[in-house]
Amino acid sequence: MKELNVILTELGISKVRLAKYLGVSRQMLYNYLAIADINHWPKEKAAKLLNLLNIESINELKNLNITSEYIIEVENRLNEGLKKSTNKEIIADLKGFNKKEQELLSDIINLLKEKLASDKTKNTYNTYLYLFHFLQSMETTDELKYILAYMSKSLGFTDPMEFVFNKDKQFIFESILFSAMTLYNNGGASKNKLSESHKRFVQDIQHKNEEKLSRTQELNTAKVQALKELGYTEINEDNAKEVLEKIAEIQSRKV
Repeated sequence: MKELNVILTELGISKVRLAKYLGVSRQMLYNYLAIADINHWPKEKAAKLLNLLNIESINELKNLNITSEYIIEVENRLNEGLKKSTNKEIIADLKGFNKKEQELLSDIINLLKEKLASDKTKNTYNTYLYLFHFLQSMETTDELKYILAYMSKSLGFTDPMEFVFNKDKQFIFESILFSAMTLYNNGGASKNKLSESHKRFVQDIQHKNEEKLSRTQELNTAKVQALKELGYTEINEDNAKEVLEKIAEIQSRKV
């Protein structure tokens, strides 16, 4: 199988990708490659490898002409095979979703995995970390949905007159955001001019964080008091409902 290893190297196919394409572990692939005769491979795996290289017999490797066109063809077959393999893995965990939802989730997961796998920089990681925060907050902040709609429209994916959320609010938000983006792209804004605005932005966030911390501390105090009044030392499945009701009662006393 020495010739096969040489061909794989020339094609730039890693053992990790080939193992995933064949549906085996990397160690199992090494075991296969240690076998002198591909006819001793499981028939399904041997057939997949031959199909990837577009040959009928392993003997054709000796006369294989590695051109740029051939490399592209193999890469396309490999990518398609990996996509199908990944989709099967993902969809197996998506029971309960309809077909469109499964396809959407599968596409999103594949895209994220592809980007994170191909680019190990902190920029890529932080981008998707912020995206995760974005998704976490979308149900409580309607404007995040409007931002997505605006970007989809501005990039040409969606009709600019389509409004699937609150039409009036979305219309106003998109108009304001377009004005802001126009100002930004045309160089009408500078760091010096916006320094005061950004300072207020930071102060607003700090104020919200302080309020959140204050509410958390207040809730913790009420929880401690509720446990004390009820004679418990902790919240568990058996007393959770009773403790939460007591916390609500304690907080109402301060109103």
